[in-house]
Amino acid sequence: MPLPDAARWAASDTEDEMGERKRVVIMGAGGRDFHVFNTLYRDDPQTEVVAITATQIPGIDDRMYPPELSGPLYPDGVPIVPEEGLEALIREKRVDHVVFAYSDVPYAYVEKQRARVEATGASFAPFDPAATMIEGKKPCVAICAVRTGCGKSALTRYVAKLLKGAGLQPGAIRHPMPYGDLSKQIVQRFATVEDLAKHECTIEEMEEYEPHIEVGNVIFAGADYGKILDEAEKESDIILWDGGNNDTPFYKPDLLITIVDPLRPGHELEYFPGRWNFEHADVIVINKYGEAKEEDIARVRANIEKHNPTAVVVEGLSPIGLADPDAVKGKRVLVIEDGPTTTHGGMAYGAGYLAAQRAGAAEIVDPRPYVTGEIADAFRAYPHLENVLPALGYGEQQLADLQATIEKVDCDVVVIGTPIDLSRILTIDKPWVRATYDFAERGDAPLATLLTERFTKVGS
Repeated sequence: MPLPDAARWAASDTEDEMGERKRVVIMGAGGRDFHVFNTLYRDDPQTEVVAITATQIPGIDDRMYPPELSGPLYPDGVPIVPEEGLEALIREKRVDHVVFAYSDVPYAYVEKQRARVEATGASFAPFDPAATMIEGKKPCVAICAVRTGCGKSALTRYVAKLLKGAGLQPGAIRHPMPYGDLSKQIVQRFATVEDLAKHECTIEEMEEYEPHIEVGNVIFAGADYGKILDEAEKESDIILWDGGNNDTPFYKPDLLITIVDPLRPGHELEYFPGRWNFEHADVIVINKYGEAKEEDIARVRANIEKHNPTAVVVEGLSPIGLADPDAVKGKRVLVIEDGPTTTHGGMAYGAGYLAAQRAGAAEIVDPRPYVTGEIADAFRAYPHLENVLPALGYGEQQLADLQATIEKVDCDVVVIGTPIDLSRILTIDKPWVRATYDFAERGDAPLATLLTERFTKVGS
């Protein structure tokens, strides 16, 4: 299902017959929605964004997109309100148009939101990826995915290593996760672990930033991606876009690399807006060759041949390690996994679960009888979760509930599959072992060759 063209509305129907500003609502989840506002509406005198709605992430509604970010047309900022009240908001504010601007949902979900909106009399369209891409001064390699949990973060670090090997200094820019005080998160730069505390990062943010820091990469993020790009280009030869969920790039890429997951064959066509990444990719990486079935890999390859036959196809592996396999063998194990992968990413397990199984764990302990507070809420929201505990920590209460749950679980050892050192932010009252995962090319490493040939002389 192709992505609808939101730009047609913006270009042809921005004012009504009376010359009044068109009233717009942006549906979001604390990231893409802000970028859509910044690039399309912040400086447009013909439209008025009356509100941004929020969902998916707890605790990000009932706040304000602040004046420091909203610009002179919005001196008081833009209200951020819960999505549940969308219909009432449209009627109360006499909204003309609603823009859908968040990611990693089935196309059927998008159509359900369309029906909600159009039943009120307002028009509806998903965001237009091309209209929101900023063109920079430096070349850009974008790493995107068709779903959360494909292995994109490890691939991004692998590409950064290749670019460094080609003599270039990459500036990694991560998809937004501005869940705190937005006025303090306009531009963020992370070069040390101390920067994570300085910017009051949630667990989800640390899962993305800390692995970059550990291998010596500087990574930028925040809320205003025009200003972020300006800062990153000052110290970089090339920009490396580190996408979030299955969202499209915020910058116009010179090379778009999209990673697909054969453990979820068909999702490359079924989820918004990951299909755009799939169909527009210059390079498609089929990951998890070590875990996927041959028939599922064949199905993904058939979809590539049909929908993007000119893409370079790379075969990828996700090697998984365990710091101390003997500590897990024969033990009753609680597995803690990456939060987004196992919640809205829909995966029932991740690297920690596979590492514990391969190490010979006697039992993977079901955490459900022990969950408490907001962690219990998450298990109700994501009923596919059974044998792993997602590392959720968007706020102090959720972090406290995560620690309380770990303390209650009856197990011998904890396997931490989340990419961060969880013991740095939680007190784990049981023996624990970290699981790690990386990315490797299978075969002749065409990605390494392609990057080296295309970008070696950029910085010279």
